[in-house]
Amino acid sequence: MDHSLRLWMRMLVAVAAAMCLAACDPGFADQASSPTDLDIAGFKRTFSETFDRLDVSAAGPGTRWVAHTPWHGDFGDAAFSDPLPGFPFETASNILRIEARKEADGKWRSGLIASRDHDGPGGSGFAQKFGYFEMDAKLPPGPGVWPAFWLVGITAAPRAEIDVFEYYGVAPDSFHANVHVWAEDERKFGDGKIVDMPAGSASGSFNKYGVLIEDDWVTFYLNRKQVWRTPTRAEFKQPMYMLANLALGSGWPIDKTPNPSFLYIRAIAAYVRRP
Repeated sequence: MDHSLRLWMRMLVAVAAAMCLAACDPGFADQASSPTDLDIAGFKRTFSETFDRLDVSAAGPGTRWVAHTPWHGDFGDAAFSDPLPGFPFETASNILRIEARKEADGKWRSGLIASRDHDGPGGSGFAQKFGYFEMDAKLPPGPGVWPAFWLVGITAAPRAEIDVFEYYGVAPDSFHANVHVWAEDERKFGDGKIVDMPAGSASGSFNKYGVLIEDDWVTFYLNRKQVWRTPTRAEFKQPMYMLANLALGSGWPIDKTPNPSFLYIRAIAAYVRRP
């Protein structure tokens, strides 16, 4: 699907969903306007990445991260590069920097990390059914940037996707929280919300973007305050693995995208509820 059409569809879905929930479930509307805190003390950490070093390879196995999607599909207007010395990944002071840059050949290249090397039962790496997933990150400024932190189920078809956040540099004071089931039949589904942020905070400071997947609800958090939730569909009740990337475009022009652009990640973690 054309990226611009996909984006507009997501925006329409988010607006329609918000209107429906407010009209049909007043209690939900009240909850959305009065975020609740996530008490992390009630959770046990199952995955912790603080980037004292980066264990990444082009395709695995045997490394904590791989540098491509497990289904080996790039997207956006910057090709995801195999890890090279100093590019597209670099760590310093326990922070991962993912760089997008325009090369001498006029092509953009950037970086992606995934916690699993391929789909299906034979894949290796980290995936978890239910629990809380979080990334602490400072996002790049400028039109055309499209960073994201997202989860994908290990079952390849239909593909279940939860976008903890998708950020579009053309709208610098908000991000998109989305859920998708990519299918060719009646199981195809999408829902989402545009979450507002304080002006300048997305690229000016680190923020924690999180999602809690439970049997009944998928709940999204910004700095551990609830910003949206949606019922948990059957497709999300499976182990999910984590991806983080700095893509470009999504239908928006990149002629004014800062070269280079940087996504900074301070931590990625996963948790399960304590008994």
